[in-house]
Amino acid sequence: MTEVLVLYYSRYGATADMARHICRGIEEVDGMQARLRTVPAVSTVCEATQDTIPDAGPPYATLEDLTACAGLALGSPTRFGNMAAPLKYFLDGTSSLWLSAALAGKPACVFTSTASLHGGQETTLLSMMLPLLHHGMLITGVPYSEPDLLNTSTGGTPYGVSHLAGRDSARSLSDEEKRLCLAQGVRLALAARALLGSTLSAERPQ
Repeated sequence: MTEVLVLYYSRYGATADMARHICRGIEEVDGMQARLRTVPAVSTVCEATQDTIPDAGPPYATLEDLTACAGLALGSPTRFGNMAAPLKYFLDGTSSLWLSAALAGKPACVFTSTASLHGGQETTLLSMMLPLLHHGMLITGVPYSEPDLLNTSTGGTPYGVSHLAGRDSARSLSDEEKRLCLAQGVRLALAARALLGSTLSAERPQ
């Protein structure tokens, strides 16, 4: 089995739920398996270290998880139209992978959750794409051949799947959002499988 990494940060559980549905989509593709990982919270006062094993949920991600993956799904709730600090903090520590082009040529997708329908879903998705593009990854979105993308009145964008969590973050994923998560997982896994063995790589700066 070839693994696709689903890496996310979630505060109230909505982004984690999306991640699980994306994992199911990945594992619908023959020969592909999902690896679910998260990142720890970041202190707002000073740099703090958490235990290496979380109290609940999937393990914390490591650089080895990124190196070994055939593809990456990256998820975060929005923070004023941007990715959450814990995910940004983790990505800021991946410069060694950038130097070795360890992620170059691998497919990636992004996903997010917001409290309001116009709460920065698309800008958050774009903010997560930026470091992935610097790593030379190949961004896959959601095509409009997915009927739910045109018909949804909750989440869903061509830049990546999204969820409308509501003001109190209590809304469950809608049926359309669930199907779009599954579709994005399938699309990412198919891209990863197709690219396996490819010699595609990014030119590193001198």
